[in-house]
Parts: sequence; structure tokens; C-alpha cells
Amino acid sequence: MMQNRIKKYRERKGISQGKLADLCNVSRQTINAIENNKYDPSLQLAFDLAKTLGVTVDHLFLTEEEI
Repeated sequence: MMQNRIKKYRERKGISQGKLADLCNVSRQTINAIENNKYDPSLQLAFDLAKTLGVTVDHLFLTEEEI
């Protein structure tokens, strides 16, 4: 598992988990699981999340060295 900053960027944009889920064509439960580090998204979903949140993938996800 890797850590992420999705919640931080989502809250900065002022959107709910449900809205982010709709924009990325996944369920709210998927967003919740990713934010709580219970699920690693596919590469495509990671790029969709980054694009929707207006950041790059490397800003959303942290490597073990960065934690």
C-alpha cells in the first residue's frame, strides 16, 4: 500500500467524496477506501484523480521514502 494526499486536495477544491467519485466514474466507497489507504487505485484511476484534482500523480501518492 502507498499513502496518498487525495483527501487534502479534494478538500482544497471543496468537493465531496461523492462528487469526486462521479467525476472519476467510480463509487463514493472507492474514493473512501483510497483515502483511507485500504485500496490502491489502478493506474488509470490514479491519473483520473490527479487530473480531476488539478495535480500530478506524484503529488497525490507518496512513496515509502517520502512517508
